[in-house]
Amino acid sequence: MRLSQTDARAPYAELAANSRGRLVPEAPSRTRNAFARDRDRIIHSTAFRRLKGKTQVFVAHEGDHYRTRLTHSLEVSQIARSLAHALRLDGELAETVALAHDLGHPPFGHAGEDELQARMEPWGGFDHNVQTFRVVTRLETRYPAFDGLNLSWETVEGVVKHNGPVSHMLDQPAWRAIADFAPGWDLRLDSFASLEAQSAAIADDIAYNNHDVDDGVQAGLFTLADLADVPLIGPVLHQTRRDWPDLNGRMIRLEAVRRMIGVMVEDVLAETERRLADDNIRSVEEVRTARRTLVQFSDPMMADLGVLRRFLFERMYRHYRVNRTRSQARRILADMFQLFVAEPEVMPTEWGELAATGDLQKRARAVCDYIAGMTDRYAIEEHRKLFNLDLALDL
Repeated sequence: MRLSQTDARAPYAELAANSRGRLVPEAPSRTRNAFARDRDRIIHSTAFRRLKGKTQVFVAHEGDHYRTRLTHSLEVSQIARSLAHALRLDGELAETVALAHDLGHPPFGHAGEDELQARMEPWGGFDHNVQTFRVVTRLETRYPAFDGLNLSWETVEGVVKHNGPVSHMLDQPAWRAIADFAPGWDLRLDSFASLEAQSAAIADDIAYNNHDVDDGVQAGLFTLADLADVPLIGPVLHQTRRDWPDLNGRMIRLEAVRRMIGVMVEDVLAETERRLADDNIRSVEEVRTARRTLVQFSDPMMADLGVLRRFLFERMYRHYRVNRTRSQARRILADMFQLFVAEPEVMPTEWGELAATGDLQKRARAVCDYIAGMTDRYAIEEHRKLFNLDLALDL
């Protein structure tokens, strides 16, 4: 039976009052607990604002109604907070991890990540999850007392481990940034993160599967009729039409997506409550030492999602229109990376100074950090200024 919203916080919920603190100690805020303060620092960060101009699937300038990394992050945070509320967890921690989870994504979505990964292979690699960690612990420079945002232990842990333990990843070059970070500040990389962080991770899956269906139909890559026999969304569409036989296609799409989110959320809540009971989870520590992820879809839902994802991969992510954008995006980033490594003096001063070193690994990392922080539009404009001779005097 679903727990009442008025019941006390669950014994396995994180409590801001019990936070392990920050790497650099700070006096408590008079108006916010530790997790709310973390959330506010993320919202005020430059990296968070830039998400409005970064691709989810479609390049950000292709249309005003498609999701960007910013709108995606907001949708994830709303779902994560709802899950946390229903499970009697800390909603502010779940929301905070959700808002932060994509801060390290480069421009042009996964095409941008693939290109930076290829370019950085000789110089320590690139991973957007690690880049998010670097943003919140180093690259955001807004405070005189420390680099990064100096977030609480639980938030940083959630950013690093929301998809599960990562100790097996530490032999990958890109992950050295996490392995080498503050050795005395043990993030317990071999354990699971909090249920709040796990809620943010599953909320990411719920959000993107639903809004990719919505955006794909809006973009004309497939139709509602094409979805009729796809598990999960197909039955929801049929039921929506039965309930609203006179509704137009646009409203059918919106109502079906709304219902599908609800179906997925309910499935996660039921499966999570079952796992918590079966594994006899009674404390925060038992969450971290559990034998498996606890906030999860049921097996039947996972099977249905697998079919839906295959449909989206074939009909959307690898559609020729999306492939053309991916190709253009990779060429833009490849051209700029090669130029900046060869001629760091053409970069903006603050970045050029970081890249002006004989240590090629440090130079490549500075170039990578600069490019990874770009919005889609800024990357396109920088490329035009650097490679279009007609614009060379318009600096």
